Amino acid sequence: MPTSGWKTAAKASAAAVVAGSSAGTASWALYNYLMGQATAARGVIGRNVAKPPEADGIYTAGCDAPERWRLGAEFDIHLMIFGDSTAAGVGCAIPDEVPGVRIARGLAEETGKRIWLSTKAIGGATSKGLKGQVDAMFIAGPPPDAAVILVGANDVTAKNSIHSSARRLGDAVARLRQAGAVVVVGTCPDLGVVTAIPQPLRSVVREWGHRLARAQAAAVLRAGGHPVALADLLAPEFLAAPDTMFSADHFHPSAAGYELAAQQLLPVLATALGEWEGGPLPELPEVSEAAESRRISARITEAANRFLWRRDTERRASRGEPGADQVAPEPTSGVLKIVDDRRRRQRAASAT
Repeated sequence: MPTSGWKTAAKASAAAVVAGSSAGTASWALYNYLMGQATAARGVIGRNVAKPPEADGIYTAGCDAPERWRLGAEFDIHLMIFGDSTAAGVGCAIPDEVPGVRIARGLAEETGKRIWLSTKAIGGATSKGLKGQVDAMFIAGPPPDAAVILVGANDVTAKNSIHSSARRLGDAVARLRQAGAVVVVGTCPDLGVVTAIPQPLRSVVREWGHRLARAQAAAVLRAGGHPVALADLLAPEFLAAPDTMFSADHFHPSAAGYELAAQQLLPVLATALGEWEGGPLPELPEVSEAAESRRISARITEAANRFLWRRDTERRASRGEPGADQVAPEPTSGVLKIVDDRRRRQRAASAT
């Protein structure tokens, strides 16, 4: 990740506050505060300039090491990895920890086929770099049978436009799909789990990440790809065990974190290829529920739910109904369910 990323994010968020506030002194104080937090985050996280382990080659079930790729080598499925430092495996110590390797090995074990893994991902890349990575793929040789893309975190820290970032990702997916590749995309992770980023800056980048993940998922679906909402699938584990899930730089995943991510991506990829024999897949979200919950319509619905629940509880309590104070709030998606339940109770009471 670029060293200027946190400063860029802090400047953008603070500038928005300054522009929308008439309290100039307070606004500039907030600006300076967020800038200080960006400096602190950069001091803790730094920049991991270590080159990820070389991991490309042909993987077979149970192999100790991959066969080195050479012209004319036989393979069954060509898997290519695009994206940023997480796609490249920054933070890994050995090749077997790299996410592309974990996916390639898993695919080889699942199918019994020879999987040729090649990586185009580049550390520090944003969605702006995807076009160049796909261009390089077409120049180097024929397109892959399958592609995995991991990108988004650097778009957040660079404060790239959410709409433009999602569009660029969708364009890359569309080009790969037109070339005949199956495409699986891990959408932007939840940066709120990176505790090395102090508050309130962490909340700012978390919100941007959630919004980007939602836009990415929509763009990927339109282009014919398969989005996997990593923010929802990984955040609980990273929050529960940050010392285990993060590498030494406190930002990139550790071997355990990459393994967890690969476990979410592999079944989706194998199914899209028609190669999954591991039993029924769980219902993975196509968009991040965390991102969806932050939409204005979702917040309005949630507020309406709370209002209806409180009013219904108060009315039941005033009538002396037992257990009125134990009624749990309804989920956000059921904004009218409380009203429906109340009407059913009224009809049942009238019938008796």
